[in-house]
Amino acid sequence: MRFVLRRAGFFLLTLWAAVTLNFFLPRMMPGDPAIAMMGKFRGKVSGQELKTLETIFGAGSGESLPSQYVHYLGDICTGNFGTSLFYFPTPVGTVVGGAIWWTMGLVGITTILAFVLGTGVGILAAWRRGGVLDGIAPPLLVITSAIPYFWVGMMFILIFGLKLQWLPWSGGFDISDTPAWTASYIGDVFEHAVLPALALLITTIGTWTLTMRNNMVSTLAEDYVRMARAKGLRPHRVMLNYAARNAILPNLTGFAMSLGFVVGGAILIEYVFNYPGVGYMLLQAVENEDYPLMQALFLLITVAVLVAILLADIATAIFDPRTRSSR
Repeated sequence: MRFVLRRAGFFLLTLWAAVTLNFFLPRMMPGDPAIAMMGKFRGKVSGQELKTLETIFGAGSGESLPSQYVHYLGDICTGNFGTSLFYFPTPVGTVVGGAIWWTMGLVGITTILAFVLGTGVGILAAWRRGGVLDGIAPPLLVITSAIPYFWVGMMFILIFGLKLQWLPWSGGFDISDTPAWTASYIGDVFEHAVLPALALLITTIGTWTLTMRNNMVSTLAEDYVRMARAKGLRPHRVMLNYAARNAILPNLTGFAMSLGFVVGGAILIEYVFNYPGVGYMLLQAVENEDYPLMQALFLLITVAVLVAILLADIATAIFDPRTRSSR
């Protein structure tokens, strides 16, 4: 319990630092982003409409910096991230909420699949060291993990999208479809996700396979694994309960961080496939100087990574009680 409280305290402190940094960074930039954005509307709206926009964007509010900081913390606690400038007048929370599920469905599921499959292949390759799987998988996956995933995505578009025309390659669904929980719409969404998901899976599975294989090889040389074999335990029990359970511990933090970055999306993959996820939205926010949306996305990514690391620490403490001891 004390371990969890320590980790939770560190999480809250880091979260406060991230929120504070997210508040001050735009205000440290030269000029006023809100006033600069207002310049795009001058001459296009009336004086009264301009005043309304100034109020919405926070230009010329006259508040002191501490007062702005207090209001900012209050807005964060209530989920009020302001109004998106690019998707005006839609609130930032609504914009992000509409895109995050696309990213979690594509990048999240792909990350979990890559970790599970890569870890499984790494365990088997190390357990049967010198075998066929160990001779083929590591060299092949070294090559695939070194290829940029956006390049693989473009090759998939060229071959399977344009040449063979087997699968759709742009967007999250056909624009002629009406979003609904129907078999046809779900199937359409799945078809649009196949190519970007495969591009991510092929280029990321190698990392988990290689790290797990190396960890497993080192663990198999430990005395307690040799003792388990000497006691005559079944091979699959030695492989999973003694070797794999301890070899996977170093990978948990990396997997947790990967899950945290899922919220940020695979920006280049979503851009190449024009996929309506958070990564593509973040790129649009930067290109269009949508500061409220950028702040919300950066904060969301930070919180997701911190939560994932906290859960990984707790999971590591459960699997390895030695990490709970304080020195």
